[in-house]
Amino acid sequence: MTWPCFPPGRVTEFHRIAVLGPGVLGGSIALALRKRCPEESLVLWARNKVRADEVRCAGLPEVTTSLAEAVGGADLVILAVPVDSLEELGRELLNVGLRDGVCITDVGSVKVYPHQSLGRLMERHDIVFIGSHPMAGSERSGFTAADADLFVDAACILTNEHQHPESLVALLGEFWAKLGAAVSVMGAEEHDRLVGRISHLPHVLSTVCALSALKNLEDGRYSGQGLRDTSRVAGGEPSMWAEILLQNRAQIAGPLREAAQELSKIAEHLDNEDRGAILEALRSGQSRRRTLDREE
Repeated sequence: MTWPCFPPGRVTEFHRIAVLGPGVLGGSIALALRKRCPEESLVLWARNKVRADEVRCAGLPEVTTSLAEAVGGADLVILAVPVDSLEELGRELLNVGLRDGVCITDVGSVKVYPHQSLGRLMERHDIVFIGSHPMAGSERSGFTAADADLFVDAACILTNEHQHPESLVALLGEFWAKLGAAVSVMGAEEHDRLVGRISHLPHVLSTVCALSALKNLEDGRYSGQGLRDTSRVAGGEPSMWAEILLQNRAQIAGPLREAAQELSKIAEHLDNEDRGAILEALRSGQSRRRTLDREE
């Protein structure tokens, strides 16, 4: 692959990488780097000693509670923190200082808001921010749920709303590719519209499934794998998901109403004992679900 020339003062490779936040995504990035790119310098930042000790006990000694120590000399700084914390952490980064030419990215599930907040903040200080969204995760949280292979064959979407050189986008894309991800680039609004339908809507529906199917909690002891599969993502961290849903509410409302209409149609078909319509709905859902199997 041939990249355009890099602008003066910008890094041409990421050799020192700082991961801020030892949760499931930040921890998985750190473990993946250790497994796939052991030659790169890595430091993981935790806001408190308890989290840092948890990481050390898991066998990753490159962890600090000093933000200045974590980002000092870093070529790439990855903010693996909740979306509503990005701008605040960005201001902390400006206070401790960043090396010239550093690239900042995040791992958030929405992209319009980070570009409007953190991205604009960095732009005012001539610092590169390019959004990242690795489409991987777990309903579990914390470093203990981290997985070195989490990003293998996962989609990773990059957003470049501040029009930084394509060479920097390519460099960030190559970083994610080294961790095993399949990288795409799109606009932030297009990204939010896409994930509102394929990620955020399923989470809401999973939650509704849990609320409805387990209205009587004791019924759960009789459930099979179907209920566990359908409600699995409802086990995600509620505070994190509440923020995601609120940040992307404009892109979730439409798909939610469509889903409600589909449920209403099926309820009406059942009331009318319309076997043909029920069968058609089930066959259509089956056919669409099978397209996911073909992509695996």
